[in-house]
Amino acid sequence: MFLLEGRSCYLRILTEDDAGIFTDLLIANKDYWSVFEPRHEASYFSVAVQREKIREALYQMRDRREYNFGVFDSETSRIIGHISLYSIKRLPFSSGFIGYSIDEKEAGKGYSTEAVRLVTQFALKKVGLHRIEAFVSPRNHGSVKVLEKSGFQQEGLLRKLLYINGVWEDHYLYAILEDDF
Repeated sequence: MFLLEGRSCYLRILTEDDAGIFTDLLIANKDYWSVFEPRHEASYFSVAVQREKIREALYQMRDRREYNFGVFDSETSRIIGHISLYSIKRLPFSSGFIGYSIDEKEAGKGYSTEAVRLVTQFALKKVGLHRIEAFVSPRNHGSVKVLEKSGFQQEGLLRKLLYINGVWEDHYLYAILEDDF
């Protein structure tokens, strides 16, 4: 298993044993995260569904196609978010996407920026990727700041990319290259 340590937080691959605490995090942030994420059926917020999603992520990790981390506060070891490196493509692309969410109570404290930097370093140095990409809503000013502080550059606007809360939403495409890091 992978453990990425920062100053204020550490990242650990989620296991099936984490399904309960991860489900609690999802439920606590259901409304907060739903502003920028697609809606989910009620069953999504169950331990059984989250255990299966974690199990699938572990299979993807064995194939080096996805890494799904919990974000934990370094002082308390409490889960405060999650971050994933996913949709990994090998040559000729050698790229992957990053996605993350932090507990509403912990937003604005630097955890997201630290987690993005840790996963970016992991992706470029350990996984050996050339390019990391991220989608972000133009309305999500906090996440835009996180990506820019982490060295990602805006490459364009993807019109009506994701269907969120009954509306097709535009998203910026941000990326960082191994040469930028």
